[in-house]
Amino acid sequence: IKHIHENIGVTVVYVTHDQVEAMTMGDRVCVLKDGHLQQIDTPQNLYDKPDNVFVAAFIGSPSMNLNEGTLAGTNLTLGSHTIELSADVFEKRPGLKEFDGRDIIVGIRPEDLEDASLAPEEKKGATIATTCTLTEALGSEIIVHFELDAPRVDAGDPDAVDDLGEHAAVGRFDPRSRVTIGNAMEIAINTGNLHFFDPQSRTAIW
Repeated sequence: IKHIHENIGVTVVYVTHDQVEAMTMGDRVCVLKDGHLQQIDTPQNLYDKPDNVFVAAFIGSPSMNLNEGTLAGTNLTLGSHTIELSADVFEKRPGLKEFDGRDIIVGIRPEDLEDASLAPEEKKGATIATTCTLTEALGSEIIVHFELDAPRVDAGDPDAVDDLGEHAAVGRFDPRSRVTIGNAMEIAINTGNLHFFDPQSRTAIW
């Protein structure tokens, strides 16, 4: 279909519930929820700069991890974990300063998590210690499920099947990772790619 679209050179409106299909075929994508427009943008901008929690979770596979956190100065608390944010994060998102000392929704894409023993230094950002609960070896990558004791946030997608558990999170690791189910591990977080949302309006903070 994409080849036909490019060959005939006309505007095509394509409707799908499959976000991968929408991202692959669309030059511009409209995300709708309950008949209301959530965001219209290029596929890459929907991924990089989602306007709200729903779009953030809907775009990307596996879905973005969304958890409740607290911001205090440059420190971000997620459950029992404290992560120090660099000055670059606040320069990119100046609106974060208004949330100092307040609760916040934190989004972490699985691809911004890595086995700390394999993460390049420039992408490490911060690390957390946790336990692996499940692995899915896909050849080119390993999908790793782990415990994150920060309350998860419901993104509002009625079609999402959520049986991961209250304290579950997901990462996409290099296939060379040797993490195993039931064992402790250290995860590197690329803090420069974290997403932040207002817990009241559920809109992105910039």
